Amino acid sequence: MKYIVVLGCGRVGSAIAKDLHQEKEFDVVALDISEKNLSALNESGIKTKKCDFTRTREIEESVKEADLVIGAVPGFMGFETLKTIISFKKNVVDISFFPEDPFELDDLAKKEEVTAIVDAGVAPGCSNLIAGRMDSIFDTFDNFICYVGGLPLERYYPYEYKAPFSPIDVIEEYTRKARIVKDGNIIEMEALSESEYLNFKGIGTLEAFNTDGLRTLLKTVKAKNMAEKTLRYIGHIEKMKLLKETNFFSKEKIRIGEALVSPLEMTAKLLFPLWSFGEEEEDLTVMKIVASGEINKKPVKYTYDLFDKMDTKNGVSSMARTTGYTATSCARLFLEGNFKEKGIIPLEYIGRNYENYLFVMKELARRGVIFKESVN
Repeated sequence: MKYIVVLGCGRVGSAIAKDLHQEKEFDVVALDISEKNLSALNESGIKTKKCDFTRTREIEESVKEADLVIGAVPGFMGFETLKTIISFKKNVVDISFFPEDPFELDDLAKKEEVTAIVDAGVAPGCSNLIAGRMDSIFDTFDNFICYVGGLPLERYYPYEYKAPFSPIDVIEEYTRKARIVKDGNIIEMEALSESEYLNFKGIGTLEAFNTDGLRTLLKTVKAKNMAEKTLRYIGHIEKMKLLKETNFFSKEKIRIGEALVSPLEMTAKLLFPLWSFGEEEEDLTVMKIVASGEINKKPVKYTYDLFDKMDTKNGVSSMARTTGYTATSCARLFLEGNFKEKGIIPLEYIGRNYENYLFVMKELARRGVIFKESVN
């Protein structure tokens, strides 16, 4: 039986551990520094161990027997944790949305003969898988745009938003410049820019804005135009712009009395209780991908639609489902020997092989995460 170590047992990490454990196909142990997170998994019969991910020796001791490691740590520690796992010669599937370029670790992964599947979530993740598929079938790849958002099912004043992950990581979407591709050139746009409205069945009208979500696609896919846009309920952009322009998202510390205070840390602290999901509070994930180009000199447009809601029966949030089950699908793909390439592997590399693309999509569908494809 294959031995899998899951690093990080938050909402998504817990869903990953449970999915890999439930069919008794793998021996799973979950690691976290939080006793609360570990206790919840113990109740599901999953083996757990307390681990401080800032201590490389603790990580090394915990993963030394693993056939595969799943990285589900917060974004701010994701890059260094991934580097540590690779340096210990362990194959890994990683979902941490860190700001660094994962390809900086490509030489190390190849040197250690490690397969490191990165950004294995919903977006980046499924969006990259589909982009890779499109890149493999278009003779000329003209346009690729991904609209994606994780939202609360019910809307509450004033923000009408809840964060499925850390508020500081969410705020990054509102401050980091968005890299997009226009006419074959990579350009930077302000976050929250180029807003537009889109209608979605079962939700209504949402607003979309540029975010820096293309990541590895900027290097690996040669579409003429590419962008990722985040979806929110109408009015959210204006509220975030107001906070941003008033420097509530600034990292530069300011003096208040005798204390030096980071406005960003203060804002995140204040937003956390307002943006936190309750134990049984439902969320949804919505995604629309539109890709167009030419095949045999004829214009073709593919559209992919995803609408996913929380699994209330098992208490698994939609963001945990769509992100976590993408990671477990990639884990199964690797452990079944279907993907053996070494180095840093974003999901577009997997999507370029039709059998591997189908494997991941079928695994997702088996868990109720279904992308509807239409072709014009």
